[in-house]
Amino acid sequence: MEILEEVERLRSGAEYVFALAGNPNVGKSTIFSRITGMGVMTANYPGMTVGLNLALTEFDGRRLGIVDLPGTYALGAVSEDQLVARRGVLQGRPDVVIVILDANNLARNLYLLLQFLDLGFPVVAALNLVDQAERSGIHTDVDLLSEYLGVPVVPTVGVRGDGLNELIAQAVEVAERREEYPVIPFSYAADIENRLRRLARRIRRDISDLPYGISPRALAILLLEEDREFVEWMQGRQEGRGILEYARRLASEIESEHGEKAPVILARERHGIAGSIAEGVHERVECRKPLWGERLWEYTTSFRTGLPILLLVMGGVFIALFWGGGELASLFSRFWENVVSAPLGRFLDSTLGANLFSRTIQWAVDGLGAVLEIALPYLLVFYVILAVMEDSGYLNAVAFLTDRVMHRLGLHGRAVIPLITAVGCNVPAVMGTRVLSTRRERIIACALIVLVPCSARVAVIMGGVARFVGWPYALLLFAILFILVFTAGLLLNRFLPGESTGLVMEMFPFRAPSAVSIAKKTWLRVKDFLYIAAPLIVAGSVILGILYESGWIVHFTGPLRPLTEWWLGIPAVAGLALILGFLRKELALTLLVVLAARVLPGVTESSTLLDFMTRGQIFTFTLVCSIYIPCVATLAVLWREMGPRDSLLVSASTVILALLLGGLSHLVITLL
Repeated sequence: MEILEEVERLRSGAEYVFALAGNPNVGKSTIFSRITGMGVMTANYPGMTVGLNLALTEFDGRRLGIVDLPGTYALGAVSEDQLVARRGVLQGRPDVVIVILDANNLARNLYLLLQFLDLGFPVVAALNLVDQAERSGIHTDVDLLSEYLGVPVVPTVGVRGDGLNELIAQAVEVAERREEYPVIPFSYAADIENRLRRLARRIRRDISDLPYGISPRALAILLLEEDREFVEWMQGRQEGRGILEYARRLASEIESEHGEKAPVILARERHGIAGSIAEGVHERVECRKPLWGERLWEYTTSFRTGLPILLLVMGGVFIALFWGGGELASLFSRFWENVVSAPLGRFLDSTLGANLFSRTIQWAVDGLGAVLEIALPYLLVFYVILAVMEDSGYLNAVAFLTDRVMHRLGLHGRAVIPLITAVGCNVPAVMGTRVLSTRRERIIACALIVLVPCSARVAVIMGGVARFVGWPYALLLFAILFILVFTAGLLLNRFLPGESTGLVMEMFPFRAPSAVSIAKKTWLRVKDFLYIAAPLIVAGSVILGILYESGWIVHFTGPLRPLTEWWLGIPAVAGLALILGFLRKELALTLLVVLAARVLPGVTESSTLLDFMTRGQIFTFTLVCSIYIPCVATLAVLWREMGPRDSLLVSASTVILALLLGGLSHLVITLL
């Protein structure tokens, strides 16, 4: 469904619709949570992974619709988040755009606000993080800033909710004025303004129905910026081709006078205006000593101190993940077994009897239980930690610290965020590659993400190698996976055409995380996993239940023997478990004993892996399981993100790589 339809449905239940805009690090999500509460709808464009959060809220007796746009620094449609943010406002036509500004980085943030004014939208500005700016010695004259911009400016502290009531009140007041195209209080250089006016007059004269209802001046700016979407719109209209030719002639004049292309000159002009405004309203006062956030930023971004801190933090994350996730898994497992699985099993046996149908239902229930008992506990712990690192600003420090290394992999520092997210689950990590600007970067990132051990694969490593072979070998396996990810990145960067882009991000001191924001981010990520992965896991469990209970599953072991027993050196039943692990990675380990009990003599469901496999075989089995084709939920997201060709190519590559390394492992173990 188009976002326009979702926004229109939101508008039908609201008096006014406001859009929240700002860069990813300005506290926009915190303000959205404070204004709306936790209940939100998420809407996506067809073919897009970046969505809008929509919510209804009450204010002073009015029902207001709030649209939370993706965090972005500009509206140039360079990356997917910029494209969705721009379409969200152009198609949704909110009554007011509330632009969140960072008081610590005003000049950088004003660029986006000026773009909204250029597009002709009524704007209200929230000057957020004013408390941090004041402590840093930066005081902003809010009244003067409002006068320069010609829009209301409200100082806010989003984590405390300060100023938010006044912000919404100002937005309602602007919406009630219903200005079609607000007056723009700034202007570009005289020669550029002259050409903009000439082009706008030509547009006004020849075209009556402008796209998205924008003003002639806004369309003139977009044409001089050579915006692809609007250039293509003009090319599709007979009267538009003449205007497009006229715009190109004006752009050539600008280039001949300034020595650079018109889009570059317009961007420079906008940055210059933003810098002049920020310089005019900022007053720096003496700060007695550096704030703790500033000192911590220096420590975490310096290579000498930042790298040891990063290693300590990652070690703490893994300890929290294993201990906290393990405790939650035990708690969820007892709850599911005692409250749902066992009572339901007894009920099915008493009412339907022990037959194929009842047993298949039990497999489906167990599949849902596996989501809650195995995947969800580790995801929940990891996503809380991830949200804390995001809100505190530490992920930005990690991105800055690792930028040089990531460039060797064909990425930039921001790519480390989805790679870290992949430790929890590959599904949201693949979706999180929207922070990358080019398709080349997204292909490299997705290929590396599927090699990063997610919580399910970590459970296989811990339950297989660490438990039965020993901790040193589990650490060895993690080291192999790390080297594999790094080597794959180097090779992809070398052989894929194109170059990686530079790192563009806000630099701000550390700040105290917001509990509300952490809860919201954690819930939204867990919800995405449950909505995408859980149905696929349950469906896969039903198919597996039919194959197992009917006895058909044992017929697959024969054809697997040449590959599993000769090349990998593991029992054929272990190869069958690897194939079934495509449904869920942890299923490969949990089903291994169950399948062996049906196929191998002397093995029962109470047996352990060491009863029918050697330690070397367990290591090889786990190595292959950790590398080969991602789970069905990840493959589904890859298919949507990268298309069928690239997603199948990445998956096939992991299978080949897993078999090669598995065979090498068998050879080394045999020789030793």
